[in-house]
Amino acid sequence: MSLASKLKVADVRALAPIVFYGAVGIIFLILLPLSNFPPHIGLTGIMSLITAYSLFKKRFWATWLVIALFAVATTVSLYTLYVLAFTNWIVAIGMIAYAILTWVFTAHIMLKRKSTES
Repeated sequence: MSLASKLKVADVRALAPIVFYGAVGIIFLILLPLSNFPPHIGLTGIMSLITAYSLFKKRFWATWLVIALFAVATTVSLYTLYVLAFTNWIVAIGMIAYAILTWVFTAHIMLKRKSTES
């Protein structure tokens, strides 16, 4: 099945997590040289891109990657908020949005997984 036919079949609710994880992966890899190459940003970006791919291809290990990214994203965003203490509002708002969207898409994928197993 070609990419175009898969995109025609998929609805917005199925594509939203793929777009989110893909965009986060690209953004983190763009931010990597701007933040002096911390390894956790690069690894999180690569893991986000792999998660987007695995969700798109409906691999069985996609759920495990989503759970791992949930833990990593929550830790990174809350730690960044704690360290910044809202001194940089743009980064703080970005981290809050990243954490909330990660939680929402994790819940969405887990609920979708539960409904397909039943």
